[in-house]
Amino acid sequence: MNLIAPFKFYINFAVQSTFIMSLKYQEDLAHIRSMMEKSSRFISLSGLSGIFAGIFALIGAGVAHYLLERYEVNYFDGATTHTYAIELILNLMLVALAVLVFSIAFGIYFTIQKSKKQNISFWNLLTKNVLVHLAVPLIAGGVFCLALINQGHNYLIAPEMLIFYGLALVNVSKFTYGDVRWLGYLEIFLGLIAAFYTGYGLVFWALGFGVLHIIYGIIMFNKYDK
Repeated sequence: MNLIAPFKFYINFAVQSTFIMSLKYQEDLAHIRSMMEKSSRFISLSGLSGIFAGIFALIGAGVAHYLLERYEVNYFDGATTHTYAIELILNLMLVALAVLVFSIAFGIYFTIQKSKKQNISFWNLLTKNVLVHLAVPLIAGGVFCLALINQGHNYLIAPEMLIFYGLALVNVSKFTYGDVRWLGYLEIFLGLIAAFYTGYGLVFWALGFGVLHIIYGIIMFNKYDK
């Protein structure tokens, strides 16, 4: 009689059981980690939102450049004494508003679609926290932008928008993907540089709101949406 065979059986059984329990333990941890992430971070943000926001921003920058040429404003000379006609200011504000509305609309659409795929409620306490922390710097920046227009400091509007938008992204990044924080840092950096090169504010605006958004959106899509 082979006395070793029973010991081999028990040893193999113990090893297999331990391996199966280890796999189950890892699966449980992954599930718990996923549930905690869904409850503590806004992960329904779609990369497509960033891509389309960038496209709309580039279109808006093109329209703004056309309007400046139409009203014979040599924006790129870097002068800080340009006087803009009221009609031009209103048209530029309409362009900026259109870019904002289309970007928000497409952002909400893609976010809702991703939430459905993840079986997550779109409107919850986390969404409210995101909106509040995003809105505070943006509203402050919007009011400051109106103050600059009122004082005739139009050359600082583009840098100011980039800086406050970057601050808003950094502020809201604790509720969502960490990639958002880096986008915010880059927006602030571009805004600070643009403040020293006043004749190229529109170019920096297009880079920040257009090009960076598209690059960010592609990265986010490849990392989290596929």
